[in-house]
Order: sequence, then structure tokens, then C-alpha cells
Amino acid sequence: MKYGLVLEGGGMRGLFTMGILDVWMEKGGVSFGGAVGVSAGAAFGCNLKSGQMGRGIRYNVKYAGNWRYKSYLSWLLTGDIFGAKFCYDTLPNELDPFDREAFAANPMEFFATATDVETGRPVYKRLRDGGAYDMQWIRASASLPVVSKVVPIGKRRFLDGGISDSIPLRFMEGQGYERNIVILTQPEGYLKEPNDKMTWIRLALRKYPKAVEAMEYRHVMYNEETAYVAQREAEGAVLVLRPDAPLAISHLEKSEEELMRVYNHGREVGERTLEAVRAFLAQE
Repeated sequence: MKYGLVLEGGGMRGLFTMGILDVWMEKGGVSFGGAVGVSAGAAFGCNLKSGQMGRGIRYNVKYAGNWRYKSYLSWLLTGDIFGAKFCYDTLPNELDPFDREAFAANPMEFFATATDVETGRPVYKRLRDGGAYDMQWIRASASLPVVSKVVPIGKRRFLDGGISDSIPLRFMEGQGYERNIVILTQPEGYLKEPNDKMTWIRLALRKYPKAVEAMEYRHVMYNEETAYVAQREAEGAVLVLRPDAPLAISHLEKSEEELMRVYNHGREVGERTLEAVRAFLAQE
């Protein structure tokens, strides 16, 4: 039996996910053959494969007020509201080093989901060594439309994976993972509404009509995916972990109290569901 992990994105809501992952690393007895992360799910989830408990919340609290990490000033000066050089070079290589050796040595497969802006379709890239090339894929996965530059990798161009596949459960099942744990960052019953910023998105992505189309369809895609997750949960193939209520945190949140609130709620859910998670992963 192959067990997989699916990590939704959601900006700073991803600290909820990080809280759960840290509980798993702290307590032990939770492991997967593979995982897929979308946007913040990839950016924070990679710490599970490298075994770096506490890293995700640590650097977010420490650098939340640094304009190079996340700010409108960064957007104005660099074109990226989350500064690309700071987030994917300075931070993992100098300020809070990402353990590339541990990442590479861990046999768990780890995929980052990005959207090819020319096709509007998702791409799932398996990350290998946590180096600069992998960081480019995590950057692509987490590059929000309008407030991020399109990320070129090879001959293709990418933006946030959540545009085209917010909850890639079907992808993991297609990779042979028969049972999956899905961590969502929205509460039960959440339905995504049509995007009310499509005028700006059409302007920003005018060179990429397929990406615009994906953004227009995104709420439909997302709601279909949450319905599929619920179906597979009812069939016993999926265990879902989610917040108890809307997390209500800004992408640019700088308050340590607010960052810790979301992270600690993840820890609460992680502690509360730990035995259920272990039992799910023990099924034959």
C-alpha cells in the first residue's frame, strides 16, 4: 500500500499546515512514500522531507517585517511581492539554511505543482536535491498572478500551481498512492467564489489567454476538487485535516501573534488527530 500526502496552498494559511507537519516530526510514527505541495504547500512542505522541524514558523516570524521577504515595496522594486532572491536564495542558503543533504537523502518523493501559463495546465515536478533548480520550481509553484513575475524554467513559463490544480489528489492517485492524507487550509464547507479581480488578472496575463481562462474557471475547479476529496474520504481512501474555522490571515501578515495563532492551530489539529493519522497509515 502506497501512502501519499497532499498539501493545499493559501499563503500564510500554510503555517497551519506547518504546525501539523511539525507535530508529526516531533512525535514520530508518521511517514509517506510521497507528497505533493501547491504554492505555500510546496514552500513549507519541503521542510518535512528535509526533516527541519520548526524551520517554517521560525523564519516567517523572524523575517515577517523584512521588506525583501514580502511587501508591496518588494513588488514595486522587483515585480514579486514575495522577493524571489530573498525567499529562494538568501533565506535557504544563508539566513536559515535548507538542509539539502537531508532532503536528497529522504526517499519520500516530493512534487511541486506549478501552472504552465501558455497552456493553463498544471505541471508536477519531482524535486530531487533541494538545490537552486528545485527552488525555482518552488518559486514557480508559489508565484501568485498579478503580484508575481512569470517564472521561466527552460523554455516554459510558470505561475502558482493553485491556478490549475489547488488540491492535486487525483495526481497522487495517478502516481499509485492508494491512500492519501489531504491537508486543507480552508474549513469544512468552504466554497470558492468567482474571482472579483479578473479585470486586473486579464490585464496582467494578457499574453497568456490560457492562464486567464484557468483563473476564470478556478472556483469551479476548486469546488469540484473539494467535492472529490469528500467523496474519497467517504470511501475510506482519504483522511482530511483542516482548520476548525476560517484562518483569516493576510498574505503579508507581519504580526508574530497572528502568525503564531495560525501555526498553533495547526499544532492543535496535529495533536488532536495524531492517533487517527497513525491508524490510517497503518492500514493494509
